[in-house]
Amino acid sequence: MVQVLNADIGYDKVLEVSPTATQSQIRDAYKKQALKSHPDRVPSDSPERPARTKKFQRINDAYYTLSDPSRRQDYDSARTYSSYSSSSTADDPEEEEIPRDPPKASGSFPWSAFGFGGGAKTQNKEEAFTNEQFGGVFEEMLREEGMAEGDHASPTSKFWSVVGGLSGGAMGFIVANFPGAIAGAVAGNRLGAVRDARGKSVYSVFQELPQGDKARLLSQLAAKVFAHAVGS
Repeated sequence: MVQVLNADIGYDKVLEVSPTATQSQIRDAYKKQALKSHPDRVPSDSPERPARTKKFQRINDAYYTLSDPSRRQDYDSARTYSSYSSSSTADDPEEEEIPRDPPKASGSFPWSAFGFGGGAKTQNKEEAFTNEQFGGVFEEMLREEGMAEGDHASPTSKFWSVVGGLSGGAMGFIVANFPGAIAGAVAGNRLGAVRDARGKSVYSVFQELPQGDKARLLSQLAAKVFAHAVGS
């Protein structure tokens, strides 16, 4: 079960990295956390799905902020200022005599000001940001596994072989070994649908896979790329 993260947890804790983590460490941590918590690793009607979606968006907010040096500097500065202001008020009794706005709820640091989620006006826009960011990293991971190539991250025969193996070994074998062959009754319409998708990127194809195949592909990728930290 994936738990929703507390809204006041710092982004370094969201990605499980040190506050002084390098950009490379932040990217690696994002890959691990995104694969681990991706909503498509559970069925669409799973009661765990809403929690996964919220956590996945939070992970993407954290990566969006910390992966850019300028945004990260602004975030660190604001966080430091917030901590300093809180401690100064607590240490100086005279500060209490100055009229102030009513205090916000516990943990009032404006995390929503950071990450693309803070700028998204609707849930759909936030999900679009999340999807686009993960898609780029997803394609990078598949390139590393030899399943995508070229400027547009086109699927390779290895990718089609893996996709075929998710729901039918025969289809995967034919696509991988005889891309120009006529499938006939061996794989039926499903093979034709895969062929039609050859002009798309691996992430576009992934998004069109049946839910169960998405879950299995994400699990396989997690096992391959982060076997030491993420279970399949």
